[in-house]
Amino acid sequence: MNTIIFYLTILCVVSTTFVNNTQSQNPKASAGGGSPDPQLSQKDNDYLDRQSAVFLDSVRAILSKYPPVLKEGKERGYAKLLLDAVFHEKFAAFRKPAQDFYHAQNGKLIKELEEANITKGARIWKVYDMGFIVRTQTVTIAFDLVSGITSGSKEFALSTAELERIVKQCDLLFISHRHSDHAEKAVAELFLQAGKPVISPAQVWQQDSIFSRIMHPEPIAEKVHQIKLPGNRMLEVICYPGHQGKSIDNNVSLVTTPDGITVAHTGDELNEGDFMIDYDWIDQVTKHHKVDILMPNAWTMDILRVAKGFNPKLVLPGHELELGHTVWDRLPYWGDDAYLELTYKQLKASKYPVVALIWGESFEYMPKQSGK
Repeated sequence: MNTIIFYLTILCVVSTTFVNNTQSQNPKASAGGGSPDPQLSQKDNDYLDRQSAVFLDSVRAILSKYPPVLKEGKERGYAKLLLDAVFHEKFAAFRKPAQDFYHAQNGKLIKELEEANITKGARIWKVYDMGFIVRTQTVTIAFDLVSGITSGSKEFALSTAELERIVKQCDLLFISHRHSDHAEKAVAELFLQAGKPVISPAQVWQQDSIFSRIMHPEPIAEKVHQIKLPGNRMLEVICYPGHQGKSIDNNVSLVTTPDGITVAHTGDELNEGDFMIDYDWIDQVTKHHKVDILMPNAWTMDILRVAKGFNPKLVLPGHELELGHTVWDRLPYWGDDAYLELTYKQLKASKYPVVALIWGESFEYMPKQSGK
């Protein structure tokens, strides 16, 4: 099987390059006007659809045999390369094989959520982009949950019915910042209509009527906010005053559950150049807290320094393959570290256990346990 996967990976690069270069090498062979990519003929588009279906069928087969583990084998690496190839095509979200894959993966997630009974530790699901759901014995928390509509394709995005089933399984929603691939008003409305808290920075929907129904805890390092949930449950929350650059307020949420699991979600935390003020508190977090699970965005400039600041037992990176971004800016699973000037590769080689989930996948965390 390893040989087959290897050749599939090589094939995906060669095939995609061939199709993308067809028009420039032989203009008469591809007059354009096809769908969903109008620069290609319909025959070229149909080929990319068939290719996507083959690659994604291979991904499904690999993932079913090789679920997420701490020490990932090369098989899952091959599956991620195939995903990178399929979803680094401009119109990927408009192709039915890609849509079917995304919905099938999240269909599994929804079924697991509806059936999962956690008695110890936590299970963490990845929905899309920086969307994570964390369930412990006492609470289920959603972070940056969105449908995928930023892809531009309604058919790709999760439906209202799918989202309602997810929201039903969650107790509250944290939104890190105002960007639409992290904050989706329709999703927040589902939580609020169900009487479930939504927590965000004050910049989110500031001019909208929904603003007054959302909680805006003061973003101060080490200031603990208590959020009461039904059943006399209490969450302890710190909203660290993060940023994505100078102008975007970005809550970095550190949440301790009633059963003592501490998780942190960084949203799009990013300091770079001469704007590095957040490291004043990032570097100090481990002095005040024992963090179990850190969910950082994989493209932040110094993810290794962020990990050192939080010193977690487990790192679950996110923000890969955001289809609302232009192709070069859809962070691939292989990293693109050199071009993007990241330290992701150093993080994966460090002492911190790193598990990169794919849409719809989950991972079980057990305190004081080194394996899955």
